[in-house]
Amino acid sequence: MRLLVLAVLSVALMVVDARFTVLKPVRSQISLVLMQSYWITDLPQRLWQGVASQFGSRTELVAENEKLRTEALLLQGRLQKLAALTEQNVRLRELLNSSELVNEKVEVAELIGMDPNPFTHRIIINKGERNGVVLGQPVLDARGLMGQVVELMPYTSRVLLLTDTTHSIPVQVNRNGLRAIASGTGNPERLELRHVADTADIKEGDLLVSSGLGQRFPAGYPVATVKEVIHDSGQPFAIVRAVPTAALNRSRYLLLVFSDSRTPEERANDAARAQEAERNGENGPVLPPASVTPPAAAPVVAPAAPAAVVKPPVKPVKPAAAAPASPRRQE
Repeated sequence: MRLLVLAVLSVALMVVDARFTVLKPVRSQISLVLMQSYWITDLPQRLWQGVASQFGSRTELVAENEKLRTEALLLQGRLQKLAALTEQNVRLRELLNSSELVNEKVEVAELIGMDPNPFTHRIIINKGERNGVVLGQPVLDARGLMGQVVELMPYTSRVLLLTDTTHSIPVQVNRNGLRAIASGTGNPERLELRHVADTADIKEGDLLVSSGLGQRFPAGYPVATVKEVIHDSGQPFAIVRAVPTAALNRSRYLLLVFSDSRTPEERANDAARAQEAERNGENGPVLPPASVTPPAAAPVVAPAAPAAVVKPPVKPVKPAAAAPASPRRQE
């Protein structure tokens, strides 16, 4: 009975609402109340969507940031040679030495540990023998050379930094090509140039780049900047201190340089063969002009025939030999 009454009341309200405007204010109030209930009911779903979008956008941003950082590191590693190549273009020998080292293959590595011994400057990276890393492989960051690989593990490697007391690297002054040896001092912010003549043309602010003479580091990469030059008239060598260009204590992402894998002997033999081939190529075009020269010289020798005509008075036999020569010329 109660259900029937409610059904009749509902039908009556719908008819009144459809035919008249009496219930319009009531309907608007009820819709306002129901809208609040709808908002509360939908709140969990909206919260979940917001959290998911936040985490999704964060993951995308982190991935994009990592990608851009890697690309920037690679580009900075390649652009480091611009300063050296500017000077090397002036000197043919330096240009030839670095022409094959402009586009080395590199791979990004991450620093995962440091040697706890305060008297050694070594770090551990997350690339090892399984990644193709070899002993002596150069390592650099976005600013310059950092060191070389001295120990290999399957998935990690140990790198000896430039500032270690047992490490030395051949360098040259980018301004004038002066060669020297930069040795570590145990201070992460200082290198020293050993056995530099007191009269050498080196001054504060000069950029030191790798010379490539040790066949270990590729030529043209920044190593350090000269900070102090002390000249002592009583000493044969000047005291030269430099600051590494690489951020040895701050860089986390590094570059492994995969340069020429040939041995020094193989590189020397290949270079000798290339020079011989180039020399033969240069001699090739020169030969044709040399072959053309004799015909040009022949007419000059031809006038010597009249000198042979002077000899007939000595012996009567030679005039007969000279007589056939003249008819041939006439023919």
